[in-house]
Amino acid sequence: MFEGFSQEALEFLLGIRHNNNKEWFEPRKAVYTEKIYKPLKELGEELFAPFAHIEGMVSKVGRIYRDENFAPYLHYRDTLWIYVRYDAWYWNKTPTLYFELSPEGAEFGFRISKPEAAVMERFRSGLIEDSAPFFNMIAELVEKYGLTVGGDEYKRKKPCPKPELEKYFVKKGLSVYTKVSDPAELFSRKIAEHTVEVFKALQPLNDYFHEIVEIEELAKAVLKEEKQQTEPEPEINMVKAPDVEFMW
Repeated sequence: MFEGFSQEALEFLLGIRHNNNKEWFEPRKAVYTEKIYKPLKELGEELFAPFAHIEGMVSKVGRIYRDENFAPYLHYRDTLWIYVRYDAWYWNKTPTLYFELSPEGAEFGFRISKPEAAVMERFRSGLIEDSAPFFNMIAELVEKYGLTVGGDEYKRKKPCPKPELEKYFVKKGLSVYTKVSDPAELFSRKIAEHTVEVFKALQPLNDYFHEIVEIEELAKAVLKEEKQQTEPEPEINMVKAPDVEFMW
């Protein structure tokens, strides 16, 4: 059972930030395993449990080791994560419930960090048609759970027909999250209970964006099928046999 993180875990991640090399990591690998990876696995199981019955939902705990997304000079992560989301190939294009542990503490919430442009276009169109469902969700998440709305923004603003929608028309990704640095919570079971509470509250928002992504994927599939049906089949140019007989 997850019992909380420790000061040693945060100090280890800070050490990785300043000593991102094998020579520093290897003698301290046991600290990573016992103080970070095992607690994260236990926490991941607890965070996924309320969603395990939902078809298509999956969970994963990240590992500290470098992957293809790292800069060449980095070998290890200084921020570890857990995600709970609908299964998908590209995690950063998919709405996700996430938990991150860093030297500064924990951050957790909802994120769709790098959605396809067409997904956000559908999101904006939906707001124009009926913004109430989304606004009601956001209002409850901010007022009742104290969450913060964030996300990367376009450098050039999108045309917005209503002033109240402008805040979201500039978003090219969206996050709704909270941060915890208080040791009394971070180093106890309170962090698990708090995260589960927030994840449950965020699931309607996660479903809201999941539906948008699914609609866009379906639209792309239909468009591709129509294109294949209307385009003529490519001509197959057969190689003509030579008129002159060759002696081999």
